[in-house]
Amino acid sequence: EVYQNKRDNVINLHSKVKEIGTEDVLINRYSQPFLLDRYLIIGDYVSKDSLVHIFDKYDFKYICSTAFLGPGPTEITSFGSVCINEDDREFYISDYGKQKIFTYKLDSVLSNPLNYIPTVKVNLNQEQIPNRYYYINDSLCYASIITPTGRSGFNQSGAIWNMMTGKITQLKYTHPEIEKKRVNIAVSIKNKTFVECYDHHDLMTIYDLEGNLKCNIYGSKWNNKTSNKQKYYGSVIFAKDKIVASYSDGRDNFGKQSRPTTLLVFDLKGNYLKTIEIGYNILEFCYDEENNRIIMSFDDDIQLGYLELGNIV
Repeated sequence: EVYQNKRDNVINLHSKVKEIGTEDVLINRYSQPFLLDRYLIIGDYVSKDSLVHIFDKYDFKYICSTAFLGPGPTEITSFGSVCINEDDREFYISDYGKQKIFTYKLDSVLSNPLNYIPTVKVNLNQEQIPNRYYYINDSLCYASIITPTGRSGFNQSGAIWNMMTGKITQLKYTHPEIEKKRVNIAVSIKNKTFVECYDHHDLMTIYDLEGNLKCNIYGSKWNNKTSNKQKYYGSVIFAKDKIVASYSDGRDNFGKQSRPTTLLVFDLKGNYLKTIEIGYNILEFCYDEENNRIIMSFDDDIQLGYLELGNIV
């Protein structure tokens, strides 16, 4: 149990954030970046047309769009999430309407984006739904799982998921004082670490890859109150041997300023290292290991941008 009452090593890097232009591509308010090979893939979660836009990650030139919204057999009815399979050069899209995950083969998409026909990767279980997940292989994924608890309620937690058999193994530990769990997750096979960051509690939990608890990291505003009125953590990633998470510091979850504008940096044991002030309302982000930079989507004056990390992380 680690309590951190002081996180005051703040670096303001607002001026270092560089905008990524999208040319004539219209991307809606909520989007998320992913990386596959040399390509930046943008998932557009509220699009009325193309759900995925592909750019070159080196010069950010637009290449193509694919995955179209609609009721047809090759279309997506309810866009859930994007997952990357680097080894097979594929990405997967969850369709919560059809309760399926579809496969998009990158090379085939690039050669024929408008008429690409995805294949079904797996049928989803309505009782336990993977919200977002990290693909290792067909029998090993790390996921945040949504489990309905009534007519409108649900819980969300980290789990180990066998995509092919459908078997979901909940993590061996869950915090005993939290009734309604809402989390974002990150996984690093290289660092043998699984992280949960809580939406409405000032808490980050670190596990090993078998789901055994390593430690709970409590911020200064920790309490076990059951409420969604405060916003704490947003997305979380691994950058080299560091954990990087967006953080709202308990802002009003329903206010105009609920979006995080800062990134907290921890080591693998959860020790706080520094706070990076971005100065834009952060939606989602990913780590470009090759170029050592973070690529972010914003709900702000700019939609997409990146930050060169240098020696910062």
